[in-house]
Amino acid sequence: MTGGDAGGRLVRPFTLTGGRTRPSRADFTLITTVTACDPQPARAARPQPEHLRILRLCARPVAVAEIAARLDLPVSVVVILLSDLLEAGRITARPPHPVSRATEDLDLLQKVRDGLGRL
Repeated sequence: MTGGDAGGRLVRPFTLTGGRTRPSRADFTLITTVTACDPQPARAARPQPEHLRILRLCARPVAVAEIAARLDLPVSVVVILLSDLLEAGRITARPPHPVSRATEDLDLLQKVRDGLGRL
């Protein structure tokens, strides 16, 4: 018996979050883009190892879902850790751009469809 789970982790996810089950913020969706701040704030407390792993992944913009996949952690756990980093000023989070469903777009698509139907 190794003491780990099927994924080989020795630490349970609830331990990584200090027992928290909900993030302190609602800033994150699966496609929210996260980027590490450069330079990191000097006043912030020393991050935990999991936070450091996230910061390394976020040297370039990356989606929340990708962070969870690369760390092999549940998205819910990653969002709690990201909330910690956002509150410490260590990352920035950009929500996805809203998709517009303007009638002009629909009109254009219908014209294209009608044009293709004549071919």
